[in-house]
Amino acid sequence: MARQSSPPRPGNGTCFSTRGVTKVYGSGPAAVHALRGVDIDLPEGEMVVVLGASGSGKSTFLNIIGGLDTATEGEVVFRGQDISKANERELTRYRRQHVGFVFQFYNLMPSLTARENVALVTEIADNPLSPEDALALVGLEQRMDHFPAQLSGGEQQRVAIARAVAKQPSVLLCDEPTGALDSKTGIRVLEALKTVNDDLGATTLLITHNASIASIANRVVVFADGKVREVRENTTRKQPQDISW
Repeated sequence: MARQSSPPRPGNGTCFSTRGVTKVYGSGPAAVHALRGVDIDLPEGEMVVVLGASGSGKSTFLNIIGGLDTATEGEVVFRGQDISKANERELTRYRRQHVGFVFQFYNLMPSLTARENVALVTEIADNPLSPEDALALVGLEQRMDHFPAQLSGGEQQRVAIARAVAKQPSVLLCDEPTGALDSKTGIRVLEALKTVNDDLGATTLLITHNASIASIANRVVVFADGKVREVRENTTRKQPQDISW
Protein backbone atom coordinates (compact mmCIF):
# COMPACT_ATOMS: atom_id res chain seq x y z
CA MET A 1 0.00 0.00 0.00
CA ALA A 2 1.39 3.42 -0.89
CA ARG A 3 1.90 5.83 1.96
CA GLN A 4 0.00 9.10 1.99
CA SER A 5 2.09 12.08 1.04
CA SER A 6 3.54 13.86 4.05
CA PRO A 7 2.72 17.51 4.71
CA PRO A 8 5.09 20.05 3.19
CA ARG A 9 8.20 20.85 5.22
CA PRO A 10 9.79 24.29 5.27
CA GLY A 11 13.05 24.13 3.35
CA ASN A 12 16.35 24.81 5.05
CA GLY A 13 14.74 26.85 7.83
CA THR A 14 15.11 26.73 11.57
CA CYS A 15 12.94 24.22 13.37
CA PHE A 16 13.82 25.20 16.96
CA SER A 17 15.56 28.24 18.35
CA THR A 18 16.08 28.64 22.09
CA ARG A 19 17.54 31.60 23.99
CA GLY A 20 18.40 31.74 27.67
CA VAL A 21 16.31 28.68 28.55
CA THR A 22 16.51 27.76 32.22
CA LYS A 23 14.64 25.21 34.27
CA VAL A 24 14.62 25.19 38.06
CA TYR A 25 12.81 22.56 40.10
CA GLY A 26 11.95 23.56 43.66
CA SER A 27 13.14 26.66 45.47
CA GLY A 28 15.60 27.85 48.06
CA PRO A 29 18.58 25.69 49.06
CA ALA A 30 16.86 22.58 47.67
CA ALA A 31 16.37 24.05 44.20
CA VAL A 32 17.67 21.96 41.30
CA HIS A 33 18.92 23.89 38.26
CA ALA A 34 18.32 21.43 35.41
CA LEU A 35 19.02 23.95 32.63
CA ARG A 36 21.23 27.01 33.02
CA GLY A 37 20.71 29.12 29.93
CA VAL A 38 20.45 27.05 26.74
CA ASP A 39 20.98 28.86 23.44
CA ILE A 40 20.75 26.74 20.31
CA ASP A 41 19.38 26.71 16.76
CA LEU A 42 18.31 23.43 15.17
CA PRO A 43 17.60 23.34 11.41
CA GLU A 44 14.61 21.67 9.80
CA GLY A 45 14.78 18.04 8.79
CA GLU A 46 18.04 17.06 10.47
CA MET A 47 18.81 14.06 12.62
CA VAL A 48 20.35 15.39 15.82
CA VAL A 49 22.01 13.21 18.46
CA VAL A 50 22.03 14.68 21.98
CA LEU A 51 24.76 13.41 24.28
CA GLY A 52 25.47 14.01 27.97
CA ALA A 53 25.83 12.34 31.33
CA SER A 54 22.83 11.65 33.55
CA GLY A 55 21.70 14.95 35.06
CA SER A 56 23.24 17.06 32.30
CA GLY A 57 19.85 18.49 31.29
CA LYS A 58 19.31 16.75 27.97
CA SER A 59 15.98 15.08 28.86
CA THR A 60 14.69 18.29 30.43
CA PHE A 61 15.57 20.12 27.21
CA LEU A 62 13.77 17.50 25.13
CA ASN A 63 10.66 17.73 27.31
CA ILE A 64 10.58 21.52 27.03
CA ILE A 65 10.90 21.71 23.24
CA GLY A 66 8.35 18.88 23.02
CA GLY A 67 5.81 20.79 25.09
CA LEU A 68 5.75 18.25 27.93
CA ASP A 69 7.33 20.77 30.31
CA THR A 70 7.82 24.54 30.40
CA ALA A 71 10.92 26.63 30.91
CA THR A 72 11.37 28.66 34.07
CA GLU A 73 12.86 31.46 31.97
CA GLY A 74 13.86 31.95 28.36
CA GLU A 75 12.42 31.63 24.89
CA VAL A 76 11.59 28.49 22.91
CA VAL A 77 10.63 29.19 19.30
CA PHE A 78 9.25 26.52 16.98
CA ARG A 79 9.08 27.63 13.34
CA GLY A 80 8.80 31.26 14.38
CA GLN A 81 6.22 30.68 17.14
CA ASP A 82 7.22 31.25 20.76
CA ILE A 83 5.82 28.16 22.47
CA SER A 84 7.35 29.16 25.81
CA LYS A 85 4.40 31.56 26.20
CA ALA A 86 1.78 28.94 25.28
CA ASN A 87 -0.87 27.85 27.75
CA GLU A 88 -1.64 24.19 28.45
CA ARG A 89 -4.35 23.99 25.81
CA GLU A 90 -2.02 25.46 23.19
CA LEU A 91 0.76 23.07 24.21
CA THR A 92 -1.62 20.12 23.89
CA ARG A 93 -2.50 21.25 20.36
CA TYR A 94 1.20 21.71 19.55
CA ARG A 95 2.05 18.18 20.73
CA ARG A 96 -0.88 16.65 18.88
CA GLN A 97 -0.21 18.41 15.58
CA HIS A 98 3.57 18.50 15.45
CA VAL A 99 5.40 16.17 17.85
CA GLY A 100 5.97 12.43 18.03
CA PHE A 101 7.60 10.92 21.13
CA VAL A 102 9.62 7.71 21.49
CA PHE A 103 10.84 6.69 24.94
CA GLN A 104 13.13 3.98 26.31
CA PHE A 105 10.11 2.02 27.52
CA TYR A 106 7.62 1.19 24.82
CA ASN A 107 4.33 1.92 26.64
CA LEU A 108 2.32 -0.36 24.37
CA MET A 109 -1.15 -1.58 25.31
CA PRO A 110 -0.63 -5.32 25.98
CA SER A 111 -4.17 -6.28 24.99
CA LEU A 112 -3.88 -4.65 21.55
CA THR A 113 -2.04 -5.85 18.46
CA ALA A 114 0.74 -3.81 16.86
CA ARG A 115 -1.77 -2.54 14.31
CA GLU A 116 -4.26 -1.57 17.01
CA ASN A 117 -1.60 0.16 19.12
CA VAL A 118 -0.71 2.38 16.16
CA ALA A 119 -4.38 2.97 15.33
CA LEU A 120 -4.84 4.68 18.71
CA VAL A 121 -2.85 7.62 17.32
CA THR A 122 -4.21 7.65 13.78
CA GLU A 123 -7.76 8.06 15.10
CA ILE A 124 -6.95 11.50 16.56
CA ALA A 125 -4.43 12.82 14.01
CA ASP A 126 -5.24 15.35 11.29
CA ASN A 127 -3.31 13.75 8.41
CA PRO A 128 -2.22 10.29 9.54
CA LEU A 129 -0.54 7.44 7.81
CA SER A 130 -2.55 4.25 7.99
CA PRO A 131 -1.39 1.89 10.76
CA GLU A 132 -0.31 -0.54 8.03
CA ASP A 133 1.84 2.07 6.29
CA ALA A 134 3.38 3.28 9.55
CA LEU A 135 4.35 -0.28 10.53
CA ALA A 136 5.71 -0.97 7.04
CA LEU A 137 7.90 2.12 7.38
CA VAL A 138 9.70 0.46 10.32
CA GLY A 139 9.85 -2.99 8.71
CA LEU A 140 7.03 -4.73 10.57
CA GLU A 141 4.76 -5.66 7.67
CA GLN A 142 4.68 -9.28 8.81
CA ARG A 143 4.07 -8.58 12.52
CA MET A 144 1.07 -6.26 12.45
CA ASP A 145 -1.38 -8.66 14.10
CA HIS A 146 0.97 -9.78 16.87
CA PHE A 147 0.48 -8.69 20.46
CA PRO A 148 3.37 -7.02 22.36
CA ALA A 149 4.10 -10.22 24.29
CA GLN A 150 4.69 -11.98 20.95
CA LEU A 151 7.25 -9.39 19.84
CA SER A 152 10.91 -8.94 20.75
CA GLY A 153 12.08 -5.81 22.56
CA GLY A 154 13.35 -4.31 19.33
CA GLU A 155 10.09 -5.06 17.53
CA GLN A 156 8.12 -3.47 20.36
CA GLN A 157 10.29 -0.36 20.10
CA ARG A 158 9.68 -0.23 16.36
CA VAL A 159 5.93 -0.41 17.02
CA ALA A 160 6.39 2.55 19.37
CA ILE A 161 8.22 4.41 16.59
CA ALA A 162 5.46 3.55 14.12
CA ARG A 163 2.89 4.86 16.60
CA ALA A 164 4.85 8.12 17.00
CA VAL A 165 5.25 8.70 13.26
CA ALA A 166 1.77 7.61 12.19
CA LYS A 167 0.48 11.16 12.62
CA GLN A 168 3.28 12.41 10.33
CA PRO A 169 4.85 14.70 12.94
CA SER A 170 7.08 17.63 12.11
CA VAL A 171 9.34 16.63 14.99
CA LEU A 172 10.31 13.22 16.38
CA LEU A 173 11.79 13.30 19.90
CA CYS A 174 13.45 10.11 21.13
CA ASP A 175 14.69 9.69 24.71
CA GLU A 176 17.11 6.74 24.97
CA PRO A 177 15.20 4.63 22.41
CA THR A 178 17.99 2.01 22.32
CA GLY A 179 18.85 2.16 26.03
CA ALA A 180 17.28 -1.20 26.90
CA LEU A 181 18.40 -3.02 23.74
CA ASP A 182 21.42 -5.06 22.71
CA SER A 183 23.60 -3.83 19.85
CA LYS A 184 22.02 -5.86 17.04
CA THR A 185 18.50 -4.91 18.08
CA GLY A 186 19.49 -1.30 18.72
CA ILE A 187 20.87 -0.98 15.20
CA ARG A 188 17.53 -2.14 13.77
CA VAL A 189 15.82 0.59 15.79
CA LEU A 190 18.31 3.21 14.57
CA GLU A 191 17.69 2.07 10.99
CA ALA A 192 13.97 2.61 11.55
CA LEU A 193 14.57 6.11 12.93
CA LYS A 194 16.81 6.99 9.98
CA THR A 195 14.17 5.77 7.55
CA VAL A 196 11.58 7.98 9.24
CA ASN A 197 13.93 10.97 9.13
CA ASP A 198 14.77 10.36 5.45
CA ASP A 199 11.28 9.50 4.21
CA LEU A 200 9.08 11.84 6.24
CA GLY A 201 11.57 14.65 6.75
CA ALA A 202 10.76 14.90 10.45
CA THR A 203 13.36 16.81 12.46
CA THR A 204 14.63 14.03 14.73
CA LEU A 205 16.33 14.46 18.11
CA LEU A 206 17.75 11.34 19.70
CA ILE A 207 19.03 11.37 23.28
CA THR A 208 21.58 8.68 24.09
CA HIS A 209 24.44 7.82 26.42
CA ASN A 210 26.07 5.87 23.59
CA ALA A 211 28.57 8.24 21.95
CA SER A 212 29.08 5.91 18.97
CA ILE A 213 25.53 6.64 17.81
CA ALA A 214 26.55 10.26 17.19
CA SER A 215 28.18 9.27 13.90
CA ILE A 216 24.79 8.69 12.21
CA ALA A 217 23.60 12.25 12.88
CA ASN A 218 23.73 15.45 10.86
CA ARG A 219 24.46 17.34 14.07
CA VAL A 220 25.65 16.41 17.57
CA VAL A 221 24.74 18.43 20.66
CA VAL A 222 26.61 17.77 23.91
CA PHE A 223 25.05 18.81 27.23
CA ALA A 224 26.95 19.26 30.51
CA ASP A 225 25.82 20.86 33.78
CA GLY A 226 22.59 22.18 32.29
CA LYS A 227 24.25 23.91 29.34
CA VAL A 228 25.15 23.15 25.73
CA ARG A 229 28.88 22.46 25.89
CA GLU A 230 29.41 21.67 22.21
CA VAL A 231 27.59 21.57 18.87
CA ARG A 232 29.28 19.92 15.91
CA GLU A 233 28.24 18.84 12.45
CA ASN A 234 29.17 15.53 10.85
CA THR A 235 30.63 16.11 7.41
CA THR A 236 30.44 12.35 6.83
CA ARG A 237 27.66 10.27 8.34
CA LYS A 238 27.77 6.55 9.01
CA GLN A 239 24.93 4.16 8.36
CA PRO A 240 23.51 2.55 11.52
CA GLN A 241 24.83 -0.88 10.50
CA ASP A 242 28.37 0.54 10.28
CA ILE A 243 28.69 1.86 13.82
CA SER A 244 30.51 0.07 16.63
CA TRP A 245 28.23 -0.38 19.63
